Amino acid sequence: MNLRHLRAFARTVELGTLVGAANAVHISQPALTQAIARLEAALGVDFFLRQNDGMKPTAAAELFYPRVIAALSLVRSTNVTHAQLRAFWALARGGSYAEASQGTGLAPASLHRAVGDLELALGQTLVRRLGRKLELTPYGRAFSRTVKLAHAELAAGLSELDALRGEGAGSIAVGAMPLCRARILPATIVDFQREFPEFKILVAEGSHAELVDPLRDGDLDLLIGALRDPAPGRDLIQEPLFIDKPVVLGRAQHPLAAKRGRATLRDLARYEWCLPPRGVPLRERWQALFEAEGLEPPRVRVEIGSGIAIRQILINTDALTLLSPDQVALELEAEWLTMLAKTQLTRTIGLIYRADWRPTLAQRRFIETIKSHC
Repeated sequence: MNLRHLRAFARTVELGTLVGAANAVHISQPALTQAIARLEAALGVDFFLRQNDGMKPTAAAELFYPRVIAALSLVRSTNVTHAQLRAFWALARGGSYAEASQGTGLAPASLHRAVGDLELALGQTLVRRLGRKLELTPYGRAFSRTVKLAHAELAAGLSELDALRGEGAGSIAVGAMPLCRARILPATIVDFQREFPEFKILVAEGSHAELVDPLRDGDLDLLIGALRDPAPGRDLIQEPLFIDKPVVLGRAQHPLAAKRGRATLRDLARYEWCLPPRGVPLRERWQALFEAEGLEPPRVRVEIGSGIAIRQILINTDALTLLSPDQVALELEAEWLTMLAKTQLTRTIGLIYRADWRPTLAQRRFIETIKSHC
């Protein structure tokens, strides 16, 4: 979408007249009228009712306006053009002008010129050359995130317009940390798609460390999993859903199975473990559990976060792990694994999303469905 057209649209909503809006964006009234007409034609909606006393925004305009304002406020400079942003985003994603050229169909020289013009408009260096390679500067990396977030706002706005017309259903990109993958997320998806069968759900699996940057970049809309203490930053909101109580697990024929779930820490300290890497809250609390009893934490033979891999290791060895029963419900039911001990450990499971994220109606319904399964 043309940024000049978006600015013309926003000022017309705010001022209610073509004359006032044209003056505000420094173009002629005919040019403003043409800009709005092109935007309406491109999006397939009418944004204004032309009346004698001015331009009255339609429901579509009132729906789209907050998204446009959010996107423009992220870009900030009124001197930035759509062509410049397109060139820079292609370069940031491709890593070279050759790759950006293949992605956009534009000549490398044109892309180079557009990025240079963008640097002049912003008064900042976005890209620097290191030998034969290009690298984004710190400001360039930050601005790349800004462009992604602006794009995400406009994409959400388009989804809302589609819904208003009764077309399309929208999408959501979810970052799934280990615990939610076994029960909560699959159940949510099944129930939600009964109500919204055309809604697209994109799931990226990973640890908190792997998913938090894509969330901040706008590649993901929200994360589901263990919340962090302290919180990861003021730019992210953590919303608790429930308290999880991990238990100690081993194979059904484990030597400690005879304890019938009452193995002591001294018993558990005699065996090797499979656990998440250092830095993961569950791992740190596990270590503190032994240290609080004056015991040396047992050896961690494998550092791993995959529940499927842990299951296979435990079934074939005497190694132990610490997981939520929900993560291995099928394995417990099939009697491949058994609970060897309860612990005093707890962790808060919840949602993590950007502080400035404004979910669409369908996305809010998706969140409600998640909560219904907690």
